[in-house]
Amino acid sequence: MEQFSLFGWTSLDDKVRRAIERLKAFEPPEGYYLAFSGGKDSQCIYHLATEAGVKFDAHYNLTTVDPPELVYFIRENYPDVIVDRPQKTMWQLIVENGCPPTRILRYCCRELKERGGEGRVTVTGVRWAESIRRAKTRGLAEFMGKSVKDMVLFNDNNEMRQMMENCQKKGKFVLNPIIDWTEGDVWEYIRSRGLKYCRLYDEGEKRIGCIGCPMSGPQRMADDFQRWPKYRANYIRAFDRMLQRRKKRGKPEIWASAEEVMHWWIYGSDKGHKAVLEGQQNLF
Repeated sequence: MEQFSLFGWTSLDDKVRRAIERLKAFEPPEGYYLAFSGGKDSQCIYHLATEAGVKFDAHYNLTTVDPPELVYFIRENYPDVIVDRPQKTMWQLIVENGCPPTRILRYCCRELKERGGEGRVTVTGVRWAESIRRAKTRGLAEFMGKSVKDMVLFNDNNEMRQMMENCQKKGKFVLNPIIDWTEGDVWEYIRSRGLKYCRLYDEGEKRIGCIGCPMSGPQRMADDFQRWPKYRANYIRAFDRMLQRRKKRGKPEIWASAEEVMHWWIYGSDKGHKAVLEGQQNLF
């Protein structure tokens, strides 16, 4: 497959070569920290790093709300990937924070998904084509500091390499070698290498993430809980413990029951559910 770019027609082979060159150019002495999720994009960076012959150790941050199919897929096909378990589960975080994670309050990502890689060069499968926001804010290489203001975007040039070498120990450097790949590029690469992939894609999933992720929207959340009812039950139990703790601490009684929390969590932004919208306004 060939695609037209500002620099002419670009084939997947060209993009593969470019990604491999990027991986070779910025390889640190200790090797890369490769952020592996088990999804199609992280599969690409894993196998590109293998093709490039660079040193790396792949890490999978277990969130405790991962689809079982994904966990089994990684275990069976990528036994060398290091599984990093969190200090606290999603259920514990919900109780401690006093509310479910939301689009605004994304403590789950910080505690469960964005762990590891400090002081190292981290490789991710982030791509511009995934969202408009990523196209505007993400770059080939980034310095991730303590705040968004510390994020620096660079082009693929010698100056960036020098900056990475000088600042590497001050934070987390992120290299996104397939930043300019399309979804079509990703699937063509996977099929051209004969790679197995998580069966959830064949069952209609476009992106594989945490079960019940609020970023996915009400319909996707509802579908998740219908498909994985045991996880829904776990959330309900966590909400019940959360409400008990809120009561002991004298927090406002926004919800009457764990089921009401679930209803608010899924449909809180839906104008057709005014009863829970009021609770959402009180919370924030």
